[in-house]
Order: sequence, then structure tokens, then C-alpha cells
Amino acid sequence: MTFTEIADRVWVTRRPWFDVTTTVVGGERGLVVVDTHGSAAAGRALADDVRALGAGEVVAVVNTHWHFDHTFGNQAFRELRADLPIHAHEEAVAELERGAAAVQERYAADPADPHRDDVLATTVVVPDQTFSSARVLDLGDRALELVHPGRGHTAGDLVLRVPDADVLVAGDLVESSAPPSFGEDSWPMEWPLSLDIVLGLTTSASVVVPGHGPVVDREAVEEQRNQIGIVAETARDLASRGVPLADALDAAEWPWPREHLATAVARAYAHLPGSQRRLPLI
Repeated sequence: MTFTEIADRVWVTRRPWFDVTTTVVGGERGLVVVDTHGSAAAGRALADDVRALGAGEVVAVVNTHWHFDHTFGNQAFRELRADLPIHAHEEAVAELERGAAAVQERYAADPADPHRDDVLATTVVVPDQTFSSARVLDLGDRALELVHPGRGHTAGDLVLRVPDADVLVAGDLVESSAPPSFGEDSWPMEWPLSLDIVLGLTTSASVVVPGHGPVVDREAVEEQRNQIGIVAETARDLASRGVPLADALDAAEWPWPREHLATAVARAYAHLPGSQRRLPLI
């Protein structure tokens, strides 16, 4: 796979498996790799492609959130350097520690999956550099900002900002190859507010790198924020009118197909305070 330079010393590659996007940012002190893909084998292939850039040595890794398609490749980069720092939000580390075994169990139960053996052969490497709100990585001639904007796709999302290049790496808070993924660990009621913070870190000229899919501009992030906001506020309205969760998907219009939103609506109902929910209508 090849990298595309989207700004000064900022390279992006899209991997076919899950259409995961990895970003590499260069500075005079070396390279920072953002997200390492879904297995040690996939991470090694990624590391080979980073090396082929000829832009320097990897000095740090950043995980935008805990999901295995963004973190299980950490092992490959630790094989390059045993003390390589891996950065993530503190909650992402806790989620990875809780969730990694279940991922491997799921792959173990599916012998037909072509990536099964690679996932099972992976040693999960948990990030060792954590923060709660914000952190700066010093690359000498440029600084990278890590910001936790709040809960959304997961509880431990972070975005990476390259101020001098006006690039923001958004992880799965933004997706452009498909509707955003509302998993069992998502926070749909808070996601729009987190994207408001993300938008505050951008300009009209910003290049935004999603966790999956091609790079986008600020306008695309605004559109996705508004669509997720519609999901959140529609769920709030339905719950406040006493519409049972079982009937909610069929009781309103949604910005994406209903089959994509079952978990989102269930999570929204669960996270609403009791004062905003009425007893189901009879």
C-alpha cells in the first residue's frame, strides 16, 4: 500500500481491511504513526510501508481509540523499538484491557475469516502514555496536539491536530466511507457535543482525516455532526413522548437506514436521564 502526502510531511494510507486509515506525521525528531491496524501481521506490513517513505524513524505511536482495527498493530511497532511510546486517552487503555480478549474470542469462533489466524497470533500491546484531557508531542520543528473532545464513538476518543499544516486526524469520531459506527460502546447523546469541540479545532481550510474513508473538509464534519445530532434529538423526543424503545425506529424519520441505528437508539435511550423519559405509551 502507498501513502499520499496530504500536507507538509503528513501522509495518509487507506488499508483494504476495514478501510482503516493510518496517518504518519513527520518532524525533525522523527515520525508519529496514528493507528496501527488490526493485527500484528497487518501492523508489520504497515511498518514496512512507513519505512519505505524514507522520511525518518518512528518515534511514537498514537491510538485514536481502543478498537482492535486501530490498535492490534501496536505489537509490530514495539518490535521495531522496545521502548517506543504509545499514546492514547486513559479511558481507551481501560477499554482495550477490557475488550481485547472478546475480540480474539470472536475471531476464534469464526474459522472462515481470512484474518482469523493473524488476529489470534497478535499479542495485544496496551498504550503506555496516557492523558485525560490534552497532550503535546514535540517533534522539534513542529508540535502535535492530542485532544480528548469527549465521548462519542467510544469513551476514549482522541483527535490529533497538526496546527502548522492545518490537519486534524479524527479517528472514528468521523467516518467518510460509511455512516458512523454506533457500537455497543458508543455515546450517541454526547457525540454531537464532542464533534462541536472537534469543529472548534478546525478552520475553513482544514483537512480532516477520518478513521475510515477518504480525507474530508470541515463542511463534511459539520454535516456528520448534524446528522448524529438528529439521531440524538430524535431519540430524546421519542423517549420524552413515551414511545417504547421497541417501536422507536419505526416511529420517526432518521438520517441513515434504520438497520444501521438500532444500537444507536438503544444506547441513546439508556443514557437519557430518567427525567427525560416517560412511561411507555399504552
